[in-house]
Amino acid sequence: MHHLVSSDFLYTISGFCVGLLVGVTGVGGGSLMTPLLILLFGIHPTTAVGTDLLFAASTKTAGTIVHAAARTVDWHLVGLLAIGSVPATVASLAILSLFDLGGAAAQHAVTLTLGGVLLLTAFFLIAGKSVRERYADRLKDLDGRTVSAATIVLGLVMGVLVTTTSVGAGAIGVTVLLFLHPKMPAGRVVGSDIAHAVPLTLLAGAGHWYLGTIDWRLLATLLIGSLPGIIVGSYLSSRARDAVVRVALAGVLVIVGIRLVG
Repeated sequence: MHHLVSSDFLYTISGFCVGLLVGVTGVGGGSLMTPLLILLFGIHPTTAVGTDLLFAASTKTAGTIVHAAARTVDWHLVGLLAIGSVPATVASLAILSLFDLGGAAAQHAVTLTLGGVLLLTAFFLIAGKSVRERYADRLKDLDGRTVSAATIVLGLVMGVLVTTTSVGAGAIGVTVLLFLHPKMPAGRVVGSDIAHAVPLTLLAGAGHWYLGTIDWRLLATLLIGSLPGIIVGSYLSSRARDAVVRVALAGVLVIVGIRLVG
């Protein structure tokens, strides 16, 4: 009993810390929560991914309500992303259902993919802005149809990444969206990305529920901590130095990514 209480308390504290970081940085909780569950708590990788997807759906819903109230969601953009991500999520779940998700091979594949995506996320966090500035002139002249098609393809890629690793909607998605929609204010891009993550993580999470890779008790204890964490983090975000937060977060992701890949 004592062990259960202490582990639940640790999960709740972890939820609060991840919620706080999500609130401050806007980077998806998956890039922090899933590796934390695997490396620190020894949770099976597919269970960590499945549980984190529903964890993300709950926390992103709260974020979307805040952004929608502030009118920082572009629903047309959300729709374009969903056109790509919804079929990709369904296809990814169908492929996952063919494998033994409890087995060592699935565990290894998920861990490796997750590590790779985290390293990619860290790169986008640090270099995203300079890469954007370098290609800004070329991207300015893209016509509307090309931008829409590229946004749908981005949704497709995010659908696959999020369903298999629970990571990829945050830093990667936001960076590429800022590339494709340079005239849109950054806050609106972030708001739209968060709003799109709700149906994406809900659908992927429902699929994982069907596949049996969700730990409901773990989910509940994480949410108890994370929802207050996100509220506090969102409040602090306007007071935090963006560059410092990004570099610190990228550093954590690199360490975790290397641990997972290695």
